[in-house]
Amino acid sequence: MWSVYMLRCADDSLYTGVAMDVDRRVEEHQSQGPKSAKYTRGRGPLKLVYQRQVGTRSDACAEEYRIKQLSKVEKERMVRGERL
Repeated sequence: MWSVYMLRCADDSLYTGVAMDVDRRVEEHQSQGPKSAKYTRGRGPLKLVYQRQVGTRSDACAEEYRIKQLSKVEKERMVRGERL
């Protein structure tokens, strides 16, 4: 089961990604190593603020794209649990 997730970076920006194992993926981002996203490197500490299972990888990527098109205000509403 694929999930979409958002991380809050130390600079208060939000990073959105997809993974089958979100905890493992967050650890990879936190490590700042070669498996971390370039965007998250140097922006730690990172905090998982949103996670939702969506099904297939295709579904997860579509949802990731949809979230990335949202404004910061709309993303913050998602993090607070408000429906969009």
